[in-house]
Amino acid sequence: MNGSTTIEHRMLSGLVRKPVRDGRGNVIGALSDIVVRLGLEGYPSVAGLVARVGSTSVFIPAADVSDLTDDGAVLSSARLDLRPFERRPGEVLLKEAVLGHRLVDVGNARLVRAYDVCLERTPTGWAATGLDVTPPNWLGRRRAGESSLRDWKGFDVLIGHAPSATLRARWKRFDGLRAAEIADLIEDATQPERDDLFQHLHEDPELEADVIEELDDDEQAKVLKSRDTADIAAVLSRMHADDVVDAVLDLPQERRQAVVDALPEPQRRDVLRLMRYQGRSAGGMMGIEYVALPASATVEQAIAAVRTARTQQPQALTTVYLTEDEQRLSGAVTLVALVQADSTSSLKDIAEAGAVSVVPSDDVVTVVTLMSDYDLLSLPVVDDADEIVGIITVDDALEEAIPDDWQQRERRRHTS
Repeated sequence: MNGSTTIEHRMLSGLVRKPVRDGRGNVIGALSDIVVRLGLEGYPSVAGLVARVGSTSVFIPAADVSDLTDDGAVLSSARLDLRPFERRPGEVLLKEAVLGHRLVDVGNARLVRAYDVCLERTPTGWAATGLDVTPPNWLGRRRAGESSLRDWKGFDVLIGHAPSATLRARWKRFDGLRAAEIADLIEDATQPERDDLFQHLHEDPELEADVIEELDDDEQAKVLKSRDTADIAAVLSRMHADDVVDAVLDLPQERRQAVVDALPEPQRRDVLRLMRYQGRSAGGMMGIEYVALPASATVEQAIAAVRTARTQQPQALTTVYLTEDEQRLSGAVTLVALVQADSTSSLKDIAEAGAVSVVPSDDVVTVVTLMSDYDLLSLPVVDDADEIVGIITVDDALEEAIPDDWQQRERRRHTS
């Protein structure tokens, strides 16, 4: 939004219910709303006004509006089309769909309410360029000279507004928001707002899965239970096996088997394997994606293996594990050590002496204590034969260790 004081602008709240006059100054009705047309770029342009004439709401095209003033709207003609107003695709009524409704403040990753809309005269006509999302004082007023307008483009507006949903679904509205931040928005949203947010997310299945993965257990279960088996399996197919297990176990028992059966192979095998372990144990916390190489492998080979592991979680790639006799753990090398070592060196020459590990039955306290004592970003889980069966990443360990009420604290977001 242009911040110059020479730009002519009007506030929506100051126009609603004001008179609509013809070119001779005669009052012919009252302004009840302003219609804007959404576009994929730029600001929404004013397509026209909705005026109350007698008991009928009529549409006045923007071309017939000569001015918007503090006293209302002035028309260039006295002629009106008295047919009842009908909204066309891509058109939005600002008072009906924006004023008083909640929006996504993308820059601050939170839900806010629109208290006013700024309309600005541009070279091509009037457009909605700003939003006021700061609550007025208890008298509904602001201090003289106080400005709380922000750029329209900083918000995902019109939550829950079905007529414009198809057009808005094509917008890249979640650019810059992390999956965890979108999950916070959903947890704070009303059901119509959630429906709208998920309609956006459905256009990006990978992001949708990441967001559902970030929801707390109760919210995640609520979202998944509302979907049919095929939809649940489609979402879970984009998640890592350990997170799928948690999601499946939160479903009603009678639905679990059907969902697991609908998962693609080999994910289904991995999920069934992990479901054997208890939730708050090392086995229940571990994932089964990691990089393991023979101790005789070179640094160059290890870096290449990390580089090509594009489907694995970044947290699982912070350490490369050394194995002997198939999967028996013999050591570990951090990614930093690999990058700093000579590319022709063998892993056994730069590996840390003695690899720290846990067994599937170890509890959360043991896991967290070991990771803290040895400054580990990941911790291998081994069976009775010392063969690796999975690893626990630091984010999963923290998730289990942090008290539930701490996890509900508002996330701080720093923007440049």
